[in-house]
Amino acid sequence: MTTRARGSVTVTWPEANARRLARQHLSGPVPGLSPADAVGAMLGTHAQVLSAAELSVGLRGAGLTRTDVRTALWTEDADRRTLVKTFGPRGTVHLLPAADLPLWTGALSAVPTGPNPFPKDARMTSDQVEEVVAAIGAALTGAELTVDELSEEVVARTGPWAGDLVMPGFQEMWPRWRQVLHLAGHRGVLAYAPNRGRRATYTNPGYTPLPGPEAQAELVKRYLRAYGPATPAHFARWLAAPKRWAEGLFASLSGAGAGAGAGSGSGSGSGAIEEVAFEDAGPAWVVAGDTDFPAGPVRGVRLLPYFDAFAIASQPRERLFPGRAFERALGGGQAGNYPVLLVDGTVAGVWHQRRSGKRITVTVEPLESSEPLPAGRLRELEDEVERVGAIMEGRAELTVGAVSVGPHA
Repeated sequence: MTTRARGSVTVTWPEANARRLARQHLSGPVPGLSPADAVGAMLGTHAQVLSAAELSVGLRGAGLTRTDVRTALWTEDADRRTLVKTFGPRGTVHLLPAADLPLWTGALSAVPTGPNPFPKDARMTSDQVEEVVAAIGAALTGAELTVDELSEEVVARTGPWAGDLVMPGFQEMWPRWRQVLHLAGHRGVLAYAPNRGRRATYTNPGYTPLPGPEAQAELVKRYLRAYGPATPAHFARWLAAPKRWAEGLFASLSGAGAGAGAGSGSGSGSGAIEEVAFEDAGPAWVVAGDTDFPAGPVRGVRLLPYFDAFAIASQPRERLFPGRAFERALGGGQAGNYPVLLVDGTVAGVWHQRRSGKRITVTVEPLESSEPLPAGRLRELEDEVERVGAIMEGRAELTVGAVSVGPHA
């Protein structure tokens, strides 16, 4: 490890990347790591595709399987559930540690919203938003409801206007109230409950959000520990928040003053973060005093699934996705659309899995060379494929060739 004097820190991309991989537990699986600890290290696991989330978690811990993740999430004893499925960063479905839900809801519910994306005749007033969120929380207290059952309750508790079919959904129109479903999650009054057959259900998890300034200050520090050095623009992009607001929040945490757009985070934890020089990104930030970085290069082969947190949050993306990887594995700039092959900490290919019973066929497409993989790399890849099979509780076999499927397949 290398240590530099505070105030004169310059961080290279290889150093930053190596530390992020280590803190993401991607340098090697960690013995004894729990699913909740793995999710906490990632700052949430994208769970729109739940099987991908299970693999993301399993890859971090030695011996973890999808059953371990499901048990942590859905165990019948609700008081022993250590993971929660709810709406996280960017308003997307995530797994979050249950113990951290007050932090997440406090931080996310206080993030400023951007322009209303819905047509004028589909929007709700601020009073209507509050009425719907309250109705969702009341309807889900002590209950587990499907979205249709919840819709009936919300309309009954508010009025027919909440049920107007004005929101474009998947080949159908959804009722007006559903545009704030994610906001109810951010307020801490909605989370996923175990499926009823093949239908998702929701419940009120009963967590009280932390005060916004306190929660946002802590979230910035956790983000910088996991993905720093980073800029306010990186943080804003990860959170889908206004850049100007993020700049003000970072300024308040650095002791540089509230700054423009600091909002509710102004003045919280002054001096909690410090500036460093970060290669092409210019000035960036780390937690104060957190300026030790690995000296050695990253080595090894890793397979990351759809929407793995490391691939989404690590910036600058052009350094993680160099050359052909920027187009082939990003799909025009959107991280997560393809599972990726990491070679020595850099995206060097894409991959896909097909399952038939216990059999899992993993097809890997290296990007930069038409030559066969060197024998050493092939053995590493075979070991990684074997790990994928163990995590997903199947028998995985490797093929190397073109991956023809599209994103999210």
